[in-house]
Amino acid sequence: MDVTDETFQADVVTRSDAVPVVVDLWAPWCGPCTTLGPLLEKAVADTGGAVALAKVNVDENPRIAQTFAVQSIPAVFAIRNGQVVDQFIGALPEAQVRAFVERLAPAPSEADTLVAAGDETSLRRALELEPDHAGGIEALARLLIDRGDAAEALALLGRLPESESSRALAAEARLLEAGVDVSRSGREEIAAKLDELLERVRDDDAARQEFVDLLEAMGATDPRTNEYRRALAARLY
Repeated sequence: MDVTDETFQADVVTRSDAVPVVVDLWAPWCGPCTTLGPLLEKAVADTGGAVALAKVNVDENPRIAQTFAVQSIPAVFAIRNGQVVDQFIGALPEAQVRAFVERLAPAPSEADTLVAAGDETSLRRALELEPDHAGGIEALARLLIDRGDAAEALALLGRLPESESSRALAAEARLLEAGVDVSRSGREEIAAKLDELLERVRDDDAARQEFVDLLEAMGATDPRTNEYRRALAARLY
């Protein structure tokens, strides 16, 4: 995520109480920064959420640069529980960048290993060990939805705080319960269904919920999603 002077406290300091945060201080004119940035992004992404990445454009956010007393960039700091626990200056080779990030990530738990296996038996065992394991809940919900068990999927997803991924899964499960086909073969029918629901969204709560669920199922990358969101807003407001 991109962090500013205004969001630094919440997005880095406070968040570091829950997950280690790597802070990448960079600028668009800095050649080594553009080399290092993708390496950091990949290494952090490969931790599966165990480490977060905050990118700071120092030209636009001088207070953060002053906080770290940065004199040259790229400058990278690891924050845990609000404190700097590791750092480096300059563009490192990929292996060293990966090692820096991996030192921050906690060792996988038994539940993590079971979730990585991905089969239903392993996922259920993982949730016996860690009932709130987000990755395990979402993976098992995916399996349940694919085989048509929407009710159990929704019950599982109810354990999680709402996120983009859990919201999309819950929407798909509710649509499954309503008999709406959101598989690849049914995607072309979604637009027609949205057009029909649009006529009822103002006064029909169930129609409005189904409309929103269909948008979640379509996903943000579908160009029709924003069009229908605007159409919904126009009807409601």
